[in-house]
Amino acid sequence: MGNMFYNKSGMNSSKIATGSLFLIVIFISGVVLKLARPVLIPFFLAIFLSFVLSPVLKFFTRLKIPKAVSILFILLFTFFFLYLLGSLFYSSGKAFASGFPLYGEKIGSILSSIQEKVNIPNLEWEKIDWSEQLNVNRIGSMFLSSLGPFFSFFSNLFLILIFLVFIMAGRGNTRLKVERAFTKSRSKKIIQIIDKIDKKIQKYLAIKTVVSLITGVFATVVLLLFGVDFAIVFGFLTFLLNYIPNVGSIIATAFPVLIAAFQFDSIWPAFWVFLILIFIQMVMGNLIEPRLMGEGLGLSPLVILFSLFFWGWLWGIPGMLLAVPIVAVIKIVCSNVPSMNFVAELMSK
Repeated sequence: MGNMFYNKSGMNSSKIATGSLFLIVIFISGVVLKLARPVLIPFFLAIFLSFVLSPVLKFFTRLKIPKAVSILFILLFTFFFLYLLGSLFYSSGKAFASGFPLYGEKIGSILSSIQEKVNIPNLEWEKIDWSEQLNVNRIGSMFLSSLGPFFSFFSNLFLILIFLVFIMAGRGNTRLKVERAFTKSRSKKIIQIIDKIDKKIQKYLAIKTVVSLITGVFATVVLLLFGVDFAIVFGFLTFLLNYIPNVGSIIATAFPVLIAAFQFDSIWPAFWVFLILIFIQMVMGNLIEPRLMGEGLGLSPLVILFSLFFWGWLWGIPGMLLAVPIVAVIKIVCSNVPSMNFVAELMSK
């Protein structure tokens, strides 16, 4: 009896110790991720860029172009693309922030007229000053101030490119390292798993980025054709928010439609903008992307929501945009490692 009691108490103690250690590790990891944000955000961006640009590097390698020259060309292209994109969006964002109060006045006048029309007799309603309630100047300044931290990684563009150089230069060396570290049979299995994970992550991020970019370009063209203000801002937001399944496309469509509704005297331009943007999102999201992607990841909506809140709390807006790709990569890794398959199942729909 004494031995059984001792064994049970010992097992309970070990479970408590393991659980406590797990919580401590999570807490320390969260603190490290929070404090190391200025370095980790550029590092994660460099990792994702390396997966997206890896097919280009392979293409240059097949053309017998030296690896160093290929990496240099890719870096120069990436630098100019990100710099021009960031500068264009920032200037458009400033115009949006300065022009937003005009829309606030329109919204306020519309709400005031609605308040007058629905005013019920025999009840005294206090007249609401919508211009003060909305405080549109503060909203515009908040948007403008948020552009700074949101695109702070452009000031760290050099750091991103440094990470990208080492990551891309180190591609292809993993096989040799694994072969040296393990036996022949074991190294063969490990290399197969690593190659499978690498291909799936590369395929997911590359296709997602291309589809998001095409969706953003189409949205920008549609908004420019209809003459909707801040078309470039909304097109770029469509590109970024497309990384967030379902929720991102709804937000990316809602903003330009609302602006169009208050910009034009008639509701019809906003109606047609809404229909065309929804059509683009449905075609790209439900037809083109699944056909290119093949077997989908099937992430649980709860996992997506939790990851958005967690990474948003940890790293702000950049964290929210990186949340779904990070979770997708974790699921790909877990689904290809036999001992971690249960985690991938828990993350599935």
